[in-house]
Order: sequence, then C-alpha cells, then structure tokens
Amino acid sequence: MSGCGPAKTALKSSDTVGPFSPAVRAGSFLFVSGQIPRDPDTRQMAGPTIEAQTRQVLENLKSVLEAAGSSLKQVVKVTIFLDNMDNYAAVNKIYSEYFTHDPPARACVQVARLPLNVKIEIEAIALAKE
Repeated sequence: MSGCGPAKTALKSSDTVGPFSPAVRAGSFLFVSGQIPRDPDTRQMAGPTIEAQTRQVLENLKSVLEAAGSSLKQVVKVTIFLDNMDNYAAVNKIYSEYFTHDPPARACVQVARLPLNVKIEIEAIALAKE
C-alpha cells in the first residue's frame, strides 16, 4: 500500500494475558500496551500493596521498552489506570523514581476494574529508535 505511511511492527511475546502485542512500532513511535504488575519470570502478581504493584508495572514497562529498542527516557506520554484514586500519592512517589528528569505527559484515571483485579495498569507512547 503505497502512500499509507510507515508500516507497523509488533513486538512478539507469548506472555500476554490476552490477544495483543506488548508494543507496536509505527513510524518513529512505539505504542506500549497496558502493563500490569505480573512478574514475567514467575508469572505471579506483585503485591498486595500499591507500591509493590506500581514498581512491578514500571519494571515491566522498562523491559518492554528496552526489548523494542527504546527506554524510559524516550517516553512521551503515559496513561495510568487505578482502581482507587486514593492511591494517587503512593503511585506518584514510585513513579517519580523512574521518571526523574523531564517526565512525560500523563493522564491518570480511576476505573471500575482492571484485568486480574490488579490495582494499577500503565500504558505508554515512546519514541522508537530509527
């Protein structure tokens, strides 16, 4: 299809909890699917605290970005989904450890329920290496 712009490339993984790619590159952008606090090695959920779950989600995000040739420093937009907005301050404390300089644009929303009843899910858009 000429004239349709750059093709998309999906990062492959057999460790997702649904029919989706962990990340998709489209042009110079990398779209990272929502990450939940599931340890990729043990397949167990982190927790039960919001701090433990947030840290695991951010480690997962970092791993997916690196597997796709990007990094946390290249993230331009983050969306955080929380099961309870009362956890906002605790999430921010951990989040600020990962995004220490020029943090990305961000939205944070409370949702009725998240997959596998976790407390947090984070998706991101990052710049991809050319």
